[in-house]
Amino acid sequence: MRSSVRQRGEGRGKMAASAQGPAAMLSAEQAKVVLGEVLKAFGAPENAQRMEEARDNACNDMGKMLQFLLPVATQIQQDVIKTYGFSSDGEGVLKFARLIKSYESQDPEIASMSGKLKAMFLPPMTLPPHGAGTGGVAAS
Repeated sequence: MRSSVRQRGEGRGKMAASAQGPAAMLSAEQAKVVLGEVLKAFGAPENAQRMEEARDNACNDMGKMLQFLLPVATQIQQDVIKTYGFSSDGEGVLKFARLIKSYESQDPEIASMSGKLKAMFLPPMTLPPHGAGTGGVAAS
């Protein structure tokens, strides 16, 4: 019985390692290369057109951005990062994003590239004017 438990555990470990293996081992330099390829993919004419169409459909509405723009942006990233060991699903994109975030504070170039990537599919966030009546709304 012990050996069957050990085998199951080993199988799980292998699966986790293969799912995360190369992705988890990217150095900052490798992550920079992959991030550069992702940025280049967004600039490819067919992808730029897909993003533009999704942006037009979203009309700068955050809910519609999530509905139209985010899936296109996710697909473009998946197409690049899957060749580096990330899974070709939303989870792979999240793992890639976490990896990039972990290098942002160590490498200003990665931080800059990451900012460019986010700007491609996140709407510009504008803060409301300071003290713009939010207190009145909360009080009523």
